[in-house]
Amino acid sequence: MQIEISAGEVVIDARILAPLLDVAAEDVLDLMRKQAITSLCERGVDAHEGHYRLSFFYRNRRVRLSVDPAGQVLQHTTIDFGERELPSQLHKPGP
Repeated sequence: MQIEISAGEVVIDARILAPLLDVAAEDVLDLMRKQAITSLCERGVDAHEGHYRLSFFYRNRRVRLSVDPAGQVLQHTTIDFGERELPSQLHKPGP
């Protein structure tokens, strides 16, 4: 899984993100424009300089990607609360 990082901007292909959020790739951009899919980008500091943690939220699901300076995904996690709403504390930056 590869993410594009250029001049501090991070770009993820909808074809990578869509299956993680359980949506069609062609719907990702429209859902982001409507703010149905939201995101949070955290930049690493000190020993983690150049690394990013990207979090995406859609309905009852949160996807979090840890990315190295080359854009390689080192780790990804998905939390799906099924029928229940995603708790608000999961919309915050990680520790």
